Amino acid sequence: MDLDGVTAAVSQCMADADHPIVIGISGYAGSGKSTLARELVARIPGSIRLRGDDFLDPTRSHRRSTDWDGVERTRLVAEVLKPFREGTPGSFRRYDWTARRLSAPEPVPTGSALIVDLIALFHPDTAGSLDLRIWCDLDLATAQRRGMARDAAAGHDHARLWEEVWTPNDRDFDARFAPRHAADVVYSDGADVSGASGSGHHTDRPAQ
Repeated sequence: MDLDGVTAAVSQCMADADHPIVIGISGYAGSGKSTLARELVARIPGSIRLRGDDFLDPTRSHRRSTDWDGVERTRLVAEVLKPFREGTPGSFRRYDWTARRLSAPEPVPTGSALIVDLIALFHPDTAGSLDLRIWCDLDLATAQRRGMARDAAAGHDHARLWEEVWTPNDRDFDARFAPRHAADVVYSDGADVSGASGSGHHTDRPAQ
């Protein structure tokens, strides 16, 4: 499905729901999740983006695991997704990658749709908290190549992490949880954008 189709699917989900919805965007590291999230927010009135980088543990996201346990899915659901969908007040803390600690609490955002882009998002921990699941359909080798090119362009040498941690984690997560098959929508940008910018300011976390 192309960008117009994804936009229509999100709009339809919003129209059908009787509560604020959460849109989950996932895919391999380097597959273009952040880019798609920004494009959807620009197209869909009432939508808000929550960066998945805000819910990565800086130590565990650099370790091998078969379920990407460096992704703080439980905290994401409890602090943001649940209160957003229920329309109840709450607060959450982002991880501050500059200060290397959790930031001060801030209010849970309000709106018609919250768009979350995050690796390893389609997991049992998030079951029931995502109203629409969008998979960025890029093969693992190409996603790794894009992510490594993006890091190199930003002056970061993460080759070891890509080869020994992030890509193997993606491979194992795919084998365990089949996230592409869990998606409601499969998105393809139809272009090779190696070296394109990601979030614009990440330092040592997997490229979104």
